[in-house]
Amino acid sequence: MLQLQYIKEHTNEVIERLKIKNVIDVEARIAEIIDLDAQRRALQQKTDGIKAEQNAIAKQIGMLMKQGKRDEAEQVKQRTAELKAEEKRLAEQAEVIENDLNVKLISLPNAPHLSVPRGKSEADNVVVAEFGTKPQLAADALPHWDLCAKYNLVDFELGNKITGAGFPVYKGKGARLQRALINFFLNEAADAGFVEIQPPLMVNEASGLGTGQLPDKEGQMYAIPLDGFYMIPTAEVPITNIYRGCILSADQFPIKNVGYSECFRREAGSYGKDVRGLNRLHEFSKVEIVVIEHPDRSYDTLEEMKRHVGGLLDKLGLPYHILKLCGGDISFTSAMTFDFEVWSAAQQKWLEVSSVSNFETFQANRMKLRFKDADGKMRLCHTLNGSALALPRIVAALLENNQTSEGIVMPECLRPYLGFDVIK
Repeated sequence: MLQLQYIKEHTNEVIERLKIKNVIDVEARIAEIIDLDAQRRALQQKTDGIKAEQNAIAKQIGMLMKQGKRDEAEQVKQRTAELKAEEKRLAEQAEVIENDLNVKLISLPNAPHLSVPRGKSEADNVVVAEFGTKPQLAADALPHWDLCAKYNLVDFELGNKITGAGFPVYKGKGARLQRALINFFLNEAADAGFVEIQPPLMVNEASGLGTGQLPDKEGQMYAIPLDGFYMIPTAEVPITNIYRGCILSADQFPIKNVGYSECFRREAGSYGKDVRGLNRLHEFSKVEIVVIEHPDRSYDTLEEMKRHVGGLLDKLGLPYHILKLCGGDISFTSAMTFDFEVWSAAQQKWLEVSSVSNFETFQANRMKLRFKDADGKMRLCHTLNGSALALPRIVAALLENNQTSEGIVMPECLRPYLGFDVIK
């Protein structure tokens, strides 16, 4: 949630930044927020005046009672009753305005960094770097869904039988590959100074609101209404919410956490060739890195996180490129996002495997996550996260890119975890 004070003090800047995200009627929305705040403050001023008058009357009644002027004291008490009724009326008005203001603030997306490219959709994202060489496969090369069937690695139909489409069953060496990737990613993060967290797979509404999944992505989340829980779409949600309501000290930065979890997403409207096999699932495994950082250093930390993700892909030997997302494709909560996409040689397409984002104070403001700076002043932290990495499309690219007539050759970095070099 954007800070109200920042909106008021930097109104034109906030409007310009939100225009990068193509926010409709942004000027009117910001003006309405500022007007509601003015109304709230005016009501508070009237309420403060009433309280001051009540205090003065209380002293007057005390003096009159000491002087034995009971009749005059009773007359003055009538004014007290009028003031209490007026105070109640103002409180009711203030509550309505406060609720309306909070709804409008919470429905306003994060303002993107001014360097975020302008654009309407993913077609306007900007490729900022490309690494690796795309493999040249034999004419009879297979897409990963056929490879999964050929080598008995993933059973999509069995998942459909047990649960439904988008819930695959990993088997044999396919299951082992999943476990190897998870351990590899976790160990690499630990070596980079991240503290491992094993989070719950369900969160409450306050956690969903804290990181911005609610109310923006409510339709994409699996809900458990009886208990008021939501299945997590990413480990970002529970890990970041560890710090909800916390007051940190500046010497604790950066706080670096990593966690593996299953992730659950409805992915409403997903259909067609782009969802075949492992391309798009309702349940998938992912290792997530989360950083709580000092505002002055968060963009340097974003670059460090990008290097970490890129290093994982380098070790896996996967060709990839990095996209800087445009305003039309960046998420509701993000101020800046870079996507990593790997090349899928059999499908001849790029597959997203990571998003690395800086949310600046947006999540921290919702979560009341603050720190005391060197001067003892209370400030909001910056929060960042990134996929490091999401497994399904990594598996798809590994299978497709490394297929040979002798089997599927595994990257050297995974072999100690796998116990085999080739899937035959």
